[in-house]
Amino acid sequence: MAQWTSAVGAAQLARLLNSQQERPAGPGTRRPPAYRALADGIRLLVLEGRVPVAARLPAERELALSLSVSRTTVAAAYEALRAEGFLESRRGAGSWTAVPAGNPLPARGLEPLPPETLGSMIDLGCAALPAPEPWLTRAVQGALEELPPYAHTHGDYPAGLPALRQTLADRYTARGIPTMPEQIMVTTGAMGAIDAICHLFAGRGERIAVESPSYANILQLMREAGARLVPVAMAEGLAGWDMDRWRQVLRDAAPRLAYVVADFHNPTGALADEDQRRQLVDAARSAGTVLVVDETMSELHLDEGFERPRPVCGFDPAGSTVITVGSASKAFWAGMRIGWVRAAPDVIRSLVAARAYADLGTPVLEQLAVNWLLSTGGWERAVDVRRDQARENRDALVGALRRELPDWEFDVPRGGLTLWVRTGGLSGSRLAEVGERVGVRVPSGPRFGVDGAFEGYVRLPFTVGGAVADEAAARLAAAARLVRSGASGGAEGPRTFVA
Repeated sequence: MAQWTSAVGAAQLARLLNSQQERPAGPGTRRPPAYRALADGIRLLVLEGRVPVAARLPAERELALSLSVSRTTVAAAYEALRAEGFLESRRGAGSWTAVPAGNPLPARGLEPLPPETLGSMIDLGCAALPAPEPWLTRAVQGALEELPPYAHTHGDYPAGLPALRQTLADRYTARGIPTMPEQIMVTTGAMGAIDAICHLFAGRGERIAVESPSYANILQLMREAGARLVPVAMAEGLAGWDMDRWRQVLRDAAPRLAYVVADFHNPTGALADEDQRRQLVDAARSAGTVLVVDETMSELHLDEGFERPRPVCGFDPAGSTVITVGSASKAFWAGMRIGWVRAAPDVIRSLVAARAYADLGTPVLEQLAVNWLLSTGGWERAVDVRRDQARENRDALVGALRRELPDWEFDVPRGGLTLWVRTGGLSGSRLAEVGERVGVRVPSGPRFGVDGAFEGYVRLPFTVGGAVADEAAARLAAAARLVRSGASGGAEGPRTFVA
């Protein structure tokens, strides 16, 4: 059986290679042979995630024609990549990209930093802000006032409290997406929602298409469920999805599920436009793929004059293709572990039935608190506080990075909580390791890819501002100097919690 899960055409690979910025050679430096330059270009595309791991490459003759080079050059480049562990081949199955077996993957994460270390370590591992007070306290007080009638029941609501299901359904309806309470299930956070969906739709060995890069904790959840992840590279910068790649993967790999973040993507901050949303739903419907859309960042638009695009489920009026996941954790507070699923009623019934063998239900008091927020206007006011915090932190972090690390590259997103940063050719894993030693904790790029991609990136969340943002950038600059000097130690960074 072939080991590849997607394919890259000759013309597409040629465009990607031609788009690479050629670095000027130093004085007296010889240009590498043509085959070496080609091998290095493909290797860089794999490490940056622009060509997924386990993607079948074009045949030697096809690529040679597209690049206007000899077939011998392509054959030598492929052989060099095989020798370095970046390409595997099998007669009759072709050649596909890989990463060297000696490169351990930083997949898991540790728990967040203990409170006693917070004074000496700046933690940029967690994309989460403190609670927006006084709204957390008011919501809990409101929930306590509503609690007595529920205290006289058994307290088990596998689908969620009826009042909260109705409130969530009404919010979708108000956005132009008619929704009944029977289309809503309340879960223990977005992670609980996606875990339940994966267990229902994608058994062990099933293929799940994911954006590349994508949210690290979801990738690990899917790995542990036994899924075969099929990465689909994002478009450059903040352009959103590369629809040609999505159509090709959905057609060729026929994944059972696809997981996407359309609104202020984690980690890149990209926002899919309405045409991309329509096209992806159409492609998924044609392929028979269930599209799981994570909306946890959707309300965190930070710039003035922003108009929210229509939800992805708005392009699936029959409700047969799109399952939507939402959460209070990013827009309100990570300690409020309330999420929800919007789907067709039969899907909700199946998820609720399966829940008897999982967590049975979600805490009643927290559901009441979220319902109080959503039904009193407290949610909008709390999210405004959250947007103000994130905007100030984003602007402070961007300014500090440009001052301290001018060779690092990034696009400033219009919303969300994360900045996806290319580290000027430095190893993100080594920066993460050295960063711990100089007092800043940061997750490396490979945590957000499949099988070792994005080594030249780190993710920086908008969780610190003012003087702390300045100090964080200064410590990252110190870590970068140590990495450049070769004082970084091992290749793999610490196993950092990434929320």
